[in-house]
Amino acid sequence: MSEAPNPVRAAILALTAAKGAGKTVTPEEAAKAVSPENFVRVLKDVRAEAVRLHKAGAIAIYRKGKPVEDPDTFKGVYRLGLPAS
Repeated sequence: MSEAPNPVRAAILALTAAKGAGKTVTPEEAAKAVSPENFVRVLKDVRAEAVRLHKAGAIAIYRKGKPVEDPDTFKGVYRLGLPAS
């Protein structure tokens, strides 16, 4: 039995891939891609999925232009992008 598609994961991966290397997206952009009307409710899911994707090396979480050291403990405003190669 296969896992159901995760719309939050799909949105994050699609948006970061579309931006390309060196560009980032906001968590709000990812949440609005999933649910334009209720994006605020989706923000918690975006953060949780971003942490999982960061740990897997699929994306990077950036604070003040730099990748976060520990995705489990970062605070404040963040952006999502492709990992620096």
